[in-house]
Amino acid sequence: MNDTLLAELRALQPDLAAIRQDIHAHPEMGMEEKRTSALVAARLREYGLDVTEGVGRFGVVGTLKGRLAGQRAIGLRADMDALLIHEATGLPYASTNPGTMHACGHDGHTTMLLGAARYLSQHRDFGGTVHFIFQPAEEGRGGAKAMLADGLFERFPVDAVYGLHNEPGLPLGQFAIRPGPFMAAPDRWVVTFRGTGGHGGAAAHLSTDVTVLQAQFILALQTIVSRNIAAIEAGVVSVGAIDGGSFGSTNVMPSEIRVGGTARSFLPHVRDTIERRMNELAQGLAGSFGCSAEVKYNRNGTPLVNHPEQTATAIDAAAALVGRGNTDGEAQPVTGGEDFAYMLDARPGAFIFLGQGAGGATSEGLHTPTYNFNDDAIPYGAGYWVSLVREELKLA
Repeated sequence: MNDTLLAELRALQPDLAAIRQDIHAHPEMGMEEKRTSALVAARLREYGLDVTEGVGRFGVVGTLKGRLAGQRAIGLRADMDALLIHEATGLPYASTNPGTMHACGHDGHTTMLLGAARYLSQHRDFGGTVHFIFQPAEEGRGGAKAMLADGLFERFPVDAVYGLHNEPGLPLGQFAIRPGPFMAAPDRWVVTFRGTGGHGGAAAHLSTDVTVLQAQFILALQTIVSRNIAAIEAGVVSVGAIDGGSFGSTNVMPSEIRVGGTARSFLPHVRDTIERRMNELAQGLAGSFGCSAEVKYNRNGTPLVNHPEQTATAIDAAAALVGRGNTDGEAQPVTGGEDFAYMLDARPGAFIFLGQGAGGATSEGLHTPTYNFNDDAIPYGAGYWVSLVREELKLA
């Protein structure tokens, strides 16, 4: 364990925690991060980095060169956006933007990367270049794609790129990662059934009933994973919304009903199977009920796949900071989605989880109204980035 580095970073923690809490109090949705990106750019300039703003609209890239000889370059990425959730933490620095909050810890991710930039600007004992990438719009609004389309890796070439996310429930200061598929493709779907509807009391037998149809469809969906996906492969299909009819007219059978949800998968052929079977079930059942079906399946992301070489480097970096016993290099895959996957499609790299506590308030789940990032995790996250730079850009 690198107690010296952690002690040095803990000395910076009060100032870094103040930054994190300021960002938390002023959350901004994806592609609206005007204040957050300005704060990030100002801090990076204060630390002496070369700063480029407006990459992919609100993205910020800070560039730092080491004092030793070296030609390699790496990218370190943090996300900046918040979520449309009403905060219920009661914290003194709770959201001042009603209905929007940092419920996923992106305020912490941004702060940890700023902490690493501050430390490394004062300790340039590495050879090569580090690009600190602050991404907008991770939560479903296409921030990674926007930065890539704006020439991220052409303007800031890297040999490898790395990402990090906090993990409530994992003990503070522990790390978890695995090579290969690590996070799922976060697809969304909506199926609209249309029939004639009618009077549910006097003329039900003369109508085509989309309510029974949608019930049969929801039950049939469960067979996709259980009977069309191999047992050793992973897939998830869940219903999250049903919309049809009116509680003001419960004697009326609706002529249209919508069902929507999410699907998760790690492998392309599993993803293809889920989409194909969903369409077949919707169309087949609709036809048998004398109705029609419209299926919209949106591939909103791509599976996050860690590259083996960079995963090994990430494990070494985490272990150098907290020890092998606190670094799980064979973590279970996670069916959550992550926009960083697009960057890993473009360049070799790896994504890791950092524990922020396994008890009390630090265990509150991501995307919940009571979630709050644990500021005690800041030295560990910043320390991981520093350790990673030293692993990747050390002298041969």
